[in-house]
Amino acid sequence: MSKTETHHFQAEIQQLLNIVIHSLYTDKEIFARELISNAADACEKLRFQQTSGKAIHQSEVAPLIAITTDDKAGTITITDTGVGMTHGEIVENLGTIAHSGTKAFLKQLAEEKQPDVSLIGQFGVGFYSAFMVARRVTVLSRSFDPEEQGWQWTSEGMGGYELTPADDVPRGTKITLELKDEAKEFAEGSTIEQIIKRYSSFVPVPIELNGTRLNTVQAIWARSKNEIKEEEYNEFYTFVGHDHEKPLFRLHFSADAPLTIQALLFVPPKNFETMGMGRIDSEVNLYCRKILIQAKAKGLFPEWLRFLKGVVDSEDLPLNISRETMQDTSLMQKLNKVLTGRFLKFLDEQSEKDPEAYEKFYREYQRFLKEGIVTDFTHKEALGKLLRFESSAMENGKLTSLADYVKRMPEEQKEVFCLLTPNRAAAESSPYFEVFRERKFEVLFLHDPWDEFVVEHLHTFEGKPVKLAEKADLNLTETNKEGALSEEAAKSLSQWLKETLGDKVGEVRISNRLVNSPAVVMDPDKFMTASMRRMMKAMSRDTEGVGAVKHDLEINPAHPIMSRLEAIRQSDSNLAATVAEQVLDNARVAAGLLEDPRTMLNRLNQLLEKVLAK
Repeated sequence: MSKTETHHFQAEIQQLLNIVIHSLYTDKEIFARELISNAADACEKLRFQQTSGKAIHQSEVAPLIAITTDDKAGTITITDTGVGMTHGEIVENLGTIAHSGTKAFLKQLAEEKQPDVSLIGQFGVGFYSAFMVARRVTVLSRSFDPEEQGWQWTSEGMGGYELTPADDVPRGTKITLELKDEAKEFAEGSTIEQIIKRYSSFVPVPIELNGTRLNTVQAIWARSKNEIKEEEYNEFYTFVGHDHEKPLFRLHFSADAPLTIQALLFVPPKNFETMGMGRIDSEVNLYCRKILIQAKAKGLFPEWLRFLKGVVDSEDLPLNISRETMQDTSLMQKLNKVLTGRFLKFLDEQSEKDPEAYEKFYREYQRFLKEGIVTDFTHKEALGKLLRFESSAMENGKLTSLADYVKRMPEEQKEVFCLLTPNRAAAESSPYFEVFRERKFEVLFLHDPWDEFVVEHLHTFEGKPVKLAEKADLNLTETNKEGALSEEAAKSLSQWLKETLGDKVGEVRISNRLVNSPAVVMDPDKFMTASMRRMMKAMSRDTEGVGAVKHDLEINPAHPIMSRLEAIRQSDSNLAATVAEQVLDNARVAAGLLEDPRTMLNRLNQLLEKVLAK
């Protein structure tokens, strides 16, 4: 009769085992992922042995991971046809855990008072996660070496284990878990199926659950792009993106330095945040050797790239024993930087290669890029290249880049000029645009309220300051026009307007930037614009204080209204005062600063009555 060997765990080993069972893992379902991962590793090692030319026991048996559940018996069994283990390997791998470093490991645990330490990845104790759910674990294993025999290892995870020779054991390893009463749910096939689909869908070895193949979708990110058909990419996107439409963009790349990365990223055809879905979460999953480490991985990409879907696989991740968190945050930051930089480069390439497709992307996702400029200093310059705006130099509806704008700038122009308006028609009729049209300087039309903050944070592009039009220090080349008030009369009118309007305005001065408009209001703060004022007022509870800013009034001495106002103030001071107030309110309307038009409308009706009475 075969003799049973009884082995006792050392005190340090028992202590380590208790930590693994009771403290290290935050989710008990992780045991299935760990055991499947170990089984996959065993099958991969068998492939290596087969290529080495060594004799293989049962060489005709293909790599396979077979899982069976028995809810009546309360068991789950995981079998692989991998390399298997010899007597010595069982003792080393399952009996002593990490025999060479256990004391050092426990010492570090005591010093840091936490199980998440750098040594932990050296122990290979994922197997022991089985004892989180099992009261008893039985392992049957036979090495690929034809000269070896099978062995049975049994333990209740307390004091030690028993090791017995076993006959008629096929190559590979069979692990049977007799589940604890509180873990009987894991004897349900549906429960295990969900766990496998979540964590192990892309394991490169066939996985069968109760006779049914589960992992039918390939990890195509690990294959060469030349081998993959368009239909396969679309099928994979449907699987990871839960979306039956084709993706807008796809980026499939691999890198060896500074990190080993395989990534397959997709841009969905629609921006779900603008479809009433609320703020979305990143749906890029992090894998290590095709095993899921973190679904919807946090920190893999910056927040402003949260619309991406796909997979990132890296062999360089130093994981803790449970594979649940990163140990080296600096490495995660490096991964973030490499991935983000590569995706931005891809977008820049697409904008040149297929401008029409890029413009479609931009109309869907421009808010995310702008969020990046405001929040992410590291990638601000690269993001600036991706911005697109309407322009006074382009046809209606056409967009241009900042780079192309700079190429078109005349030599005497030193700044990039932008005008924030609700639409092109409003931009072209704006008093702030007149000086640029007269000087033949191109102006970018910014229709998105976010654009003002984007311009402020971008600040410069290719060494050129980016300026909002109403803050640009730009004058007309010719200021003496026929019919214009004399300098003396214009100064006199400015002074009278200040006296008449009183506290409703700050300064009143002659403008050198108006052509067709009689007047324009300017914010006295050179860093503030009208739209900023409106936004600040909307956000502030102290609305009276924010709204009480006195804007300066600039008048156009060449405009007929100004010359006639100068004449009428001598003969009808009351009518002139009413016209002055109307001129101010008209300028406020043009700037979007007039919130309550009722007073202005009453005044306008009075003026119409006087005109019609004549």
